[in-house]
Amino acid sequence: MSKTGASHFILQQVRNRKIRMALSVPVFYEYRDVLTRDKSLKVFRLQSDDVEKFLRFVAYIGKPFKIYFLLRPNLQDEKDNKIAELAVTSRSEFLITSNIKDFVQKAELKFEQLKIITPGGFVKMWRDKYV
Repeated sequence: MSKTGASHFILQQVRNRKIRMALSVPVFYEYRDVLTRDKSLKVFRLQSDDVEKFLRFVAYIGKPFKIYFLLRPNLQDEKDNKIAELAVTSRSEFLITSNIKDFVQKAELKFEQLKIITPGGFVKMWRDKYV
């Protein structure tokens, strides 16, 4: 939402290939679904062309993973399960989300190696470690 925000910083690190972004087809389509909603276009002050450019960037820069199993952490929002599946399949160290509570409350499976963290928390950790 802001060029000085944590999510923007993270995307810059992805663009500069300092952070790898895992991607699967279901997660890509979830991004498209969310970003093309009227509410998202208004909040982010974007046009459809802007979203398409961003999605092309994500498709280009993201490291693709195929999900060969249906791991279901049984999160309340089925769409969050796709994100958790990708994080596990890609062996990601971090799942960065502003939606932490949905990934930790009422989840039937716990993943010791996966740290669920907010964008702001991740940027603070990153800067403490690398800057």
